[in-house]
Amino acid sequence: MVRQFKHHEGKLLKKVDFVNWKSDNNHREQQVMGTFHLQDRDDYNKYNKICGKIRQLAYKLSQLQPDDPVRVRHEKLLLDKLYQMGILSTNTTVSHLETKISVSAIAKRRLPVIMHKLKMTQKLDAGTAMIEQGHVRVGPHIVTDPAFLVTRNMEDFVTWADRSKIKKATLKYRNELDDFNVM
Repeated sequence: MVRQFKHHEGKLLKKVDFVNWKSDNNHREQQVMGTFHLQDRDDYNKYNKICGKIRQLAYKLSQLQPDDPVRVRHEKLLLDKLYQMGILSTNTTVSHLETKISVSAIAKRRLPVIMHKLKMTQKLDAGTAMIEQGHVRVGPHIVTDPAFLVTRNMEDFVTWADRSKIKKATLKYRNELDDFNVM
């Protein structure tokens, strides 16, 4: 049981709604964090800022004349970069960046999501745990950060680390285990 506000308290808090805060409108944030198993709210905020910067750049490019060589060159560079990162598909234009760029598009390129897509793990949280324990490498480097973004080119190089017990178990299951390579 909460006491009733006194007169001066009621006057001061007349316009405050204790049920619906402006900052509590984060259902989208919670949904994306749950779907892609983002551990830190900071990661979501960083991705959101990146999306905002991309939208802002696309808007500024759209303000230039359509036949301006600077606009044409930078639009091509931006679209190529976003395609190589895996954030966009091939059939997009700068005018579509307002709707196609989202936090979930960037979060889909995180290493645990790519591992799940490649069927290396069944769940994202298991993939996150394996990454943190050092079982995964991208190219020649072992990655221990689950927020690592994998580009389209590097997607083919996501494998188990050489000294990983998971790699040893999968090779043993497939009858491909070579004791010389595992050591």
